[in-house]
Amino acid sequence: ILMHASLVATPDGLPLGLAANKFWTRKKFKGTNRLTRHVNPTRIPIERKESVRWIQNMEQSSALLGEPSRLVHIGDRESDIYELFCAAQEAGTHFLVRTCVDRLAEDGAITIATVMKETRVRGLHRVEVRDRKGKPSEAVLELRYRRIRVLPPIGKQRRYPPLDVTVLHAHERNAPRDRDPIEWKLITDLPILSRRDAVEKLTWYALRWRIETYFKILKSGCRAESLRLRTAERLTCLIAVFCILARRVFWMTMVSREDPKATPEPVFTELELSLLDRLVPRPEVTAGQASLALYIVKLAKLGGYLARTRDGPPGNTVVWRGLARLTDIELGIELGRDLVGN
Repeated sequence: ILMHASLVATPDGLPLGLAANKFWTRKKFKGTNRLTRHVNPTRIPIERKESVRWIQNMEQSSALLGEPSRLVHIGDRESDIYELFCAAQEAGTHFLVRTCVDRLAEDGAITIATVMKETRVRGLHRVEVRDRKGKPSEAVLELRYRRIRVLPPIGKQRRYPPLDVTVLHAHERNAPRDRDPIEWKLITDLPILSRRDAVEKLTWYALRWRIETYFKILKSGCRAESLRLRTAERLTCLIAVFCILARRVFWMTMVSREDPKATPEPVFTELELSLLDRLVPRPEVTAGQASLALYIVKLAKLGGYLARTRDGPPGNTVVWRGLARLTDIELGIELGRDLVGN
């Protein structure tokens, strides 16, 4: 069983939840790989490919969240699908994808790569990077962007129209030898008119890593890949529950960083707050001064977080462990109340 999820995040990177979650097996697409040996893959209808899930999730997310014009669907190289671009245009929504396909452009006599090679550098952008040993350094990216008319694959030109898109290339200048150079090639339907617009799109695409963090919580914390159930239906139902738990862990970890002074009541129940005060007492802090960040630290301490002066904010792993332990204690209290009363 495979799962494809669409995570909703704000421009600041705060995860809000899942807008679409699709489960499938490769049995449905059996024979597609064998077919590509005899037919050009671009001529195979998208409905017969696993990649149709990108379009399905985009359509489901747009319908669920409403106001599709406010949404930007971000995907890695696997989502570089011409049908997805057309579906986004029909739905009135937007996309930002890391491209890996050198499509025909303009009149069909040249490709995107040729056009971008002739495009001058429009600005520079400095980012902090780390090498394999974790040592930080600064990288300078050359930004090239251009509005280009791209054509559909030759085998699908009768079905899909040409599209006007913006291509953005960010290439590292004078990259060191001890690591691979940074090179991002993005494609979007949104306009890029300035260096500021280009940096904004790069920042948005960097948020795609949020889904990787979410899956790490799902796999490492919930151990979703270790489940052993008899039927696919039971397995998908349990994983769906774990998706809710993983989302809560991810959200509470990030929301405390976005607004440390926020109150803890929207995140924790009254019983959870009471238990955290008893299990991890902080007598120097009064109840009126209690903040969400304080209670996240208390929760993380249950999961092994040391909270030393030089330690960074709690991560998803210690928050997950703390929440699991807190839930066990909470269940014990509820069972005790049922057995002996209040």
